[in-house]
Amino acid sequence: MTDIDREFVGLPSPAIGRAGAGNHPLQGIYYTPAGKKPKTALIASHYNVDFTEHYIATRMAERGYGFLGWNTRFRGAEHFFTLDHALAEVGVGVSWLRSQGVEQVVLVGNSGGGSLMSAYHSQSREPNIRPAYGRSQVFEPALHLPPGDLMIFLAAHPGRPEWITRTMDPSVLDETDPNSVDPELDMFDPDHGPTYSPEFVARYRTAQVERNDRLTAWCKEQIAAMAGRPARDRIFSMPRTWADLRYLDPTIDPSGRPTPMCYFGDPKHANFGVFGVGVVSTLRTWLTMFSLAESDCVAAKHLQRMDLPTLVVQPDADTGVFPSDAQGLYDGAAAKDKELVTLPGDHYFVEPVDARDVVADTLADWLAARTTR
Repeated sequence: MTDIDREFVGLPSPAIGRAGAGNHPLQGIYYTPAGKKPKTALIASHYNVDFTEHYIATRMAERGYGFLGWNTRFRGAEHFFTLDHALAEVGVGVSWLRSQGVEQVVLVGNSGGGSLMSAYHSQSREPNIRPAYGRSQVFEPALHLPPGDLMIFLAAHPGRPEWITRTMDPSVLDETDPNSVDPELDMFDPDHGPTYSPEFVARYRTAQVERNDRLTAWCKEQIAAMAGRPARDRIFSMPRTWADLRYLDPTIDPSGRPTPMCYFGDPKHANFGVFGVGVVSTLRTWLTMFSLAESDCVAAKHLQRMDLPTLVVQPDADTGVFPSDAQGLYDGAAAKDKELVTLPGDHYFVEPVDARDVVADTLADWLAARTTR
């Protein structure tokens, strides 16, 4: 074990300053080997999850690297998310690392952070994200992002729009009634499966896309109806977002994952519960983050510019990010230097007991061949 220094980092956002109580909107913890200033450091951020105490942080510091677990101001506030502001705020973290003498910055896209950090790199290479819906310009600081040097995808999915679409329940008949069910599309009806027929899978996935498109159209209609009125947005809830067929059927995208299972346990119980991704949103955030038609929170379009050395790490028993996700990231990355590794573990490598150390060793070995400490 190596002694670790931990430094709290609080910085203003290009969009807003300190809160009245005194806290900075952007906060993180920087981990380093005690008494050292690493030349290579990792930065991990997410759409809304707090990464300040990320499980890999101390482990990477023990192996000689810096690690900044970095939160934008949207930590815990996903329903207010705006992509261009978030990218600018990730850029604040990257710039801070450079100010600490870091020469090689490693962008870490963990879980939903995969598409966020893909968008960050893509935007740093060539500004390409669209303005938030209803705006004519991208937030100016997001047009001048300091670049990273390497990219690591860690249990990463292809993006918020794709993820929410494949896990939203298409059998919802009425968005205001969480108990409304179209029996022809009910994945929990044993008459349909598991195992699900190819015909049911195709019909189900088409209906999921159609639900996303309906919500997108509804959001636009609501915004249009508010034109010229004092309120320009509203909060709404979206029921039933734990309904990926792969939660019940291990033959679809096979892996070592347990079934039935999702991140909130029993899929049916979770699906009819109130916790989940995207369950509360504003109209504009839905369009910015979750809409298949409007959102740039996707990896695919940004991977075309992923020219950095790239490592894709996939857990073999992840219940929400699947082998096809990792393969898609690997295949889509434009980098000539890229590698795909599958390791034992669940989504956050809580199990098996040594899973997180195996991940850290894998990352450290890959970095050692490409960086200086």
